[in-house]
Amino acid sequence: MKKRTFLLALSLLCQLGQLFSQNDEWHLVADQIDPNRYFGITVANGMIGLVSSPEPMKVKDVVLNGAYDNYLRGRVSNILKGFNFINMNLDVDGRRMNRGDISDYRQTLDMRNAELVTTYKVGTKLTVKHTLLALRHLPYSALSKVEITALEDTKITPMTVIEAPEMLQEVRNYYSEIDRPHVLIPLLTSVGKSPSGKHTVAASTSFIFEEKHGHEPDLIHEDWDYNMHLAKFHKQLKAGETYRFAVVGTLLSTAHTIDPHNEAERLTIFAALERTERLLKRHRAAWDQLWSADIQIEGDVDATRDVHSAMYHLYSFAREGTALSLSPMGLSGLGYNGHVFWDTELWMYPPLLLLQPGIAKSLLEFRFQLLEQAKQNAFSHGYKGAMYPWESTTTGQEETPVWALTGPFQHHITGCIGWAAWQYYLVTKDKTWLQERGWPILKEAADFWASRVERDGPGQYNINNVIGANEWQENIDNNAFTNGMAITVLQYATEAAKTLGKNPDPDWMHVAQNIPILQFPDGTTRENATYNGEMIKQADVNLLSYPLRIITDPKQVKKDLDYYQPRMSPEGPAMGNAVLAVSAARSGDPERAYHLWLKSYKPNENPPFGVLAECAGGTNPYFATGAGGFLQATIMGFGGLDIGPNGLVQLPTKLPKKWKSMTIKGVGIPQKTYTVK
Repeated sequence: MKKRTFLLALSLLCQLGQLFSQNDEWHLVADQIDPNRYFGITVANGMIGLVSSPEPMKVKDVVLNGAYDNYLRGRVSNILKGFNFINMNLDVDGRRMNRGDISDYRQTLDMRNAELVTTYKVGTKLTVKHTLLALRHLPYSALSKVEITALEDTKITPMTVIEAPEMLQEVRNYYSEIDRPHVLIPLLTSVGKSPSGKHTVAASTSFIFEEKHGHEPDLIHEDWDYNMHLAKFHKQLKAGETYRFAVVGTLLSTAHTIDPHNEAERLTIFAALERTERLLKRHRAAWDQLWSADIQIEGDVDATRDVHSAMYHLYSFAREGTALSLSPMGLSGLGYNGHVFWDTELWMYPPLLLLQPGIAKSLLEFRFQLLEQAKQNAFSHGYKGAMYPWESTTTGQEETPVWALTGPFQHHITGCIGWAAWQYYLVTKDKTWLQERGWPILKEAADFWASRVERDGPGQYNINNVIGANEWQENIDNNAFTNGMAITVLQYATEAAKTLGKNPDPDWMHVAQNIPILQFPDGTTRENATYNGEMIKQADVNLLSYPLRIITDPKQVKKDLDYYQPRMSPEGPAMGNAVLAVSAARSGDPERAYHLWLKSYKPNENPPFGVLAECAGGTNPYFATGAGGFLQATIMGFGGLDIGPNGLVQLPTKLPKKWKSMTIKGVGIPQKTYTVK
């Protein structure tokens, strides 16, 4: 009895120590969990996203990047859920553990190492520590590490479970054991078809035991039905004994490899024989490399933690060396069908360009690979050049649901993509990339805008019948942001041609000089030809000062900021206040900028991890677009970093009174450090 009391006290002390040690800038702690108000945190590696659950040893969703199929959501393709291949069950003395049996339940996301750690007690019998990782160095693999300490003599039965989501069809389950002199490799595998049969999806898992070969527990395979099977073992623990094991798994599809069934098993065998410590070492080394680009705010731990959360999510949702992009919800679920919008280039891409140029390059490679389809889209609409779809998947075709007019009319995305291409060159000065990738995009984007304008006379090369950044006003003429982006890309294409020793089309600059930016009689920039002060969904005009350089006069910037800030709808997405924060910071008003900075994300946080929704009070996290805007307000606003004709420079800015200093390190190819005090 005394021993059990001692063990309970020791467990509580350890958890208390963990509470204090993790109340810092690197940990998101959830210790007051309401399952009915729970918005999961995502553990991801740019290819698979594992969304946490309030249930012990469970994952709510598994999202597979790059794999799309049509399953009756808007008659367009949707990013696929994969097999939930990393779920587990635990029987304690023959009884299935559930939330009613546990106490001291706590989940902590270690953002520094991208590990979700869940701890709890099971009655008076056990303490459990469960660590979940989407392995950064192995894009299709995840690791689940379990540590169980017996508080009294107890029999445990852990299980690794593979479950199929409803959308997967023709599911087949397999179990095998590969016996070698030095190790036994169990393989639990499931294979299924995507809804239309377009893709085969496969998942495979294996236990990793610390015991030497011949001393591993005997495994039992249970095939319950086509949608779920498991492998389990029994273990008798004595009071005070700690038992450790792990499960490693792989998920991929024919969007990634020709033979996903065999490849999933091969990759799982590879990971299993790497063993747990080696997997952890390489995973953490990969995250060390990512965090060599970091932001520290001295004097405000909470702000630094919030910035780290935004960075963690963008780092998690994309990866270098691919031709895949970012959707507004990243890998946190099926929001916006997993499609790619302007959210990538205008909002998420700029902070990644400065902090992770290798990832930014991958995002642009996605667009380059789909350039021919964009040219076909322009042809279909009667234009020249390339017209990128408003919503895109890996096909490059327009994937916007028909009921949404944004598909046919939100043309500024072609400008955003061309703009992003030139930004990459300005930051990296990679002339080879510009020749092979950037120039083709810019040329076709410029040809599109030259054909898109209606040439109604000097100063009246109008761009009519569009939807701008403020999507609440449809089919309008001469939208400020659309026109400004067209002007900018025509100029950038001209500069790119000169940089490469080519002769730019003289019509590009001629058109750019004749596209109008409208104003009200008092000189305030007018959002479009029929705009008269209505509430707006998000910033539009204010984008002309940042990130574009159409409006540079500080008085004009402030005039437009003062006019449009009170017209921003509280129901609009997070990015609006973020771009206003940049303008306020660069105008020398750090307290106003700080208010807008907070407003760009704090009202959007959801429990228990503070994951961001698209709008204040929303329930569709994680909104990676908002994280991108928030980071731009931090880096380009308070940090003053600016991408201009001569590359990256730092503008003079002031910090809010609450902050002592801000350091941004690992910026760009030379990984420079910038400080504001």
